[in-house]
Amino acid sequence: MMDWNTIPWRKLERKVFKLQKRIYRASARGDVKTVRRLQKTLMRSWMAKCLAVRRVTQDNQGKKTAGVDGVKALRPKKRLELVNQLRMNRKAHPTRRVLIPKPGTKEKRPLGIPTMYDRALQALVKLALEPEWEARFEPNSYGFRPGRSCHDAVEAIFKAIRQKPKYVLDADIAKCFDRINHEALLGKLNTFPTMRRQIRAWLKAGVMDSDKLFPTSEGTPQGGVCSPLLANIALHGLENHLRQAFLSSNAPILIRYADDFVLLHTNLAVVHRCQLLIADWLHGIGLELNSSKTRLAHTLIRHETEEPGFNFLGFNVRQYRVGKYQSGKTSHGKLLGFKTRITPSKKNVLLHTEKLRQIIAAHISATQESLIDHLNPVISGWANYYSTVVSSETYSEVDNNLYHQLRAWANRRHPNEDLHSVTRNYWLVNHSGWVFASRKEGSLSTLRLRKHSETQITRHLKVQSTRSPYDGDLIYWSTRMGKHPQLAKRVASLLKAQKGKCNYCGLFFRDGDKIETDHIVPKSLGGKNNYDNFQLLHRHCHDVKTADDLSAVGIQELDVDYLNKNPF
Repeated sequence: MMDWNTIPWRKLERKVFKLQKRIYRASARGDVKTVRRLQKTLMRSWMAKCLAVRRVTQDNQGKKTAGVDGVKALRPKKRLELVNQLRMNRKAHPTRRVLIPKPGTKEKRPLGIPTMYDRALQALVKLALEPEWEARFEPNSYGFRPGRSCHDAVEAIFKAIRQKPKYVLDADIAKCFDRINHEALLGKLNTFPTMRRQIRAWLKAGVMDSDKLFPTSEGTPQGGVCSPLLANIALHGLENHLRQAFLSSNAPILIRYADDFVLLHTNLAVVHRCQLLIADWLHGIGLELNSSKTRLAHTLIRHETEEPGFNFLGFNVRQYRVGKYQSGKTSHGKLLGFKTRITPSKKNVLLHTEKLRQIIAAHISATQESLIDHLNPVISGWANYYSTVVSSETYSEVDNNLYHQLRAWANRRHPNEDLHSVTRNYWLVNHSGWVFASRKEGSLSTLRLRKHSETQITRHLKVQSTRSPYDGDLIYWSTRMGKHPQLAKRVASLLKAQKGKCNYCGLFFRDGDKIETDHIVPKSLGGKNNYDNFQLLHRHCHDVKTADDLSAVGIQELDVDYLNKNPF
């Protein structure tokens, strides 16, 4: 037995990733026998078990969320014990029911939280299964896959319609996670018996809601480590099914992100036929289309009484007729007569504006610094998400609305002062004009409100269709990670400076890794908040470095309650 923090993690990660690359390559060439042999080797590996336990006890956001057994936030000694306990024993505890709000609706999304043991075992199974299926998944499947994002799906739509307007079937699968047929899923999974029995045990484990146990005869629990992968496996084959029904030159384009998808084609009759084929195919795995969220439209012309275009993943996709000076061109230089524009959807703009209003209302008595601290992350995250499409006009409108909300906030705090005095109290002037910022020694403070319009619009480069993080090209994937639109500017700059590697363990950052910003010299030892003192580390590496920093400060002088709440 060795101490958790003295385990040679770099060696473990390299060896396990080497096994995963071999599984991926064997699956890509159709060598099922080799895939199964390598998967069994990985599942028995002590190294893989350590990585699986670290993933759920250190890296995951839900590490402090307990299952039905109440176990959470394991200390290093308990983590080692869990590693030695992991076995495919065909048993599973029921999941714990937790309801979380659905963004933009009043509905609640039911989650099923497995026990810490089951989470670790599912993480181990995922290490073995994911490389196999990444080599088999269809090229236009984007949701819940490593290295693929919603921006890749939106860019795929843009490429599909930029040269020719098309009819669109914008569809959603009703309660996808809750209704997947277990036997159909296990049949498609087609894995070796031990893993098949273990996955069946998880699917049939049931759900504990308060003190009552409810059986699960269908569906995969949202909240499980393997559930997104299993849902993708269940939906795999839909794109190929449609292609086989038509000639290759007339095949429709289906782009899927999890349980949302769009189908594109120039012929309306083909779209109608595809809708029937899709409904029939989904019926075979226990699913059906959500009639209230399924819509037929056209990217350019009106379809009956509806507006052209459609919404997908928070974006509005639409084409506009334009003159020859604004028109796009074919590859041969011929004018198209229309322009494709992808913008933030009106619904999401309203939701974002309302969220900003609620933050301001909740801080009516707070300091300006506190208000800015709460607004900036929301502004940055939303603006970065839409930074790959035509968003400049939307950014200006949202900034204007935010200004009026802040003006009302300031006036309410100083009802007896004139407009000029209120403005001078909360707005300062810099090179870009008036900004909402706190005053510090008569000059502009570093703490200021970020504007949406400051976000640079940069076209997103879609992932290559056959690429996967398991292909071993770590330079390609670390470069893509540094250019991801939702990555904060500081993180992107540090990632480039560090050449895509963690400064502690020296390994490349991979998609799905939890990356955190660390002070090289801790603030407790006089470190400053500047770029020269920042570095990017894996979350687990950050834990170890922080423990070392605490030792340097003198752990006996620190608050015992703090250490109890933050075990390393």
